[in-house]
Amino acid sequence: MKPDLFEAPDYYNLDDLLSDEHKLVRDAARAWVKRDVSPIIEDYAQKAEFPKQIISGLAEIGAFGPYIPEEYGGAGLDQISYGLIMQEIERGDSGIRSTASVQSSLVMYPIWKYGNETQRKRYLPKLASGEWIGCFGLTEPDHGSNPSGMTTNFKDMGDHYLLNGAKMWISNAPFAQVAVVWAKDETGRIHGLLVERGMEGFTTPETHNKWSLRASATGELIFDNVIIPKENLLPNKSGLGAPLGCLDSARYGIAWGAIGAAMDCYDTALRYSKERMQFGKPIGQFQLQQKKLAEMITEITKAQLLTWRLGVLKNENKATSAQISMAKRNNVDMAITIARNARQMLGGMGITGEYSIMRHSMNLESVITYEGTHDIHLLITGLDITGLNAFK
Repeated sequence: MKPDLFEAPDYYNLDDLLSDEHKLVRDAARAWVKRDVSPIIEDYAQKAEFPKQIISGLAEIGAFGPYIPEEYGGAGLDQISYGLIMQEIERGDSGIRSTASVQSSLVMYPIWKYGNETQRKRYLPKLASGEWIGCFGLTEPDHGSNPSGMTTNFKDMGDHYLLNGAKMWISNAPFAQVAVVWAKDETGRIHGLLVERGMEGFTTPETHNKWSLRASATGELIFDNVIIPKENLLPNKSGLGAPLGCLDSARYGIAWGAIGAAMDCYDTALRYSKERMQFGKPIGQFQLQQKKLAEMITEITKAQLLTWRLGVLKNENKATSAQISMAKRNNVDMAITIARNARQMLGGMGITGEYSIMRHSMNLESVITYEGTHDIHLLITGLDITGLNAFK
């Protein structure tokens, strides 16, 4: 087991822009990743198994609903703190960050924003503490980038709703206690429903044979005439804008998280370049290797500045969906490019579990696709700047 020697790059002294609380939150998450994630993550990725024993640790560092008010069990932190926690967790593994992102932005966020007080008090404290894990059901087998075409539906049966349909590619599904499920009513309007494990007709088969996010549990949500109590409908927002609002929060967290993966790949490649000798000198002394490293730190620094500014806008409630899309697309593309170049720098060693780079590279192949693909986010920016809709 190799020691975790990670040192975070900060080429433009961005720490000067952070408050003392920001740095305390980040450093606590960083220390936890070094202690509880790095020593085990390669084994769990090889086994394609989620390490459930870390759930309590994620709760302790505030990774579940960091910005949820303390009265509901959250940490009451700001958006930059949330981003920094996601950055540190993804530095450890994108799959672990996915678990935290889903719990925070796709489960706790809609219950907090779209739910009523009874729902908030019932679910949020259990989710914040890690006693319960949640999942988010939007994507369907035939509707990924076009969620408005969903066919999952529910009917009003008088004293309850009857839910039918299926969702897929759902993080946390195999062991989640509650699912926030988006479905159409009889008029075609999209609503959020809280579906609990144990409801008759609700099953969550696990997805196997993944080459990516192997340390994250992924599954399907199957609804076969599931009886949903009427009090389980989220009452305060409906329409496609409701799940898209959740995705804005999650995409914001991904923009920060991808920086963590990129930093880990850069730090690994930089250290390796100083230790690996070829032709009588360290490979870091060769021009092509310095070019790779210089481009990596430049792109990481640009992403850090972009995301910090987005965090300020989020704190001021000024960030737009299009701005969030730009950061998600840019930062994940940046991270996957750095992972690929870092892998080349390590030569054959780069494909082994001795180093984290190949695992990051495989994980980022999912991150660049989920919660809005690379191309979809490009078109969101295009729509925003031209006013012309390429989706129609």
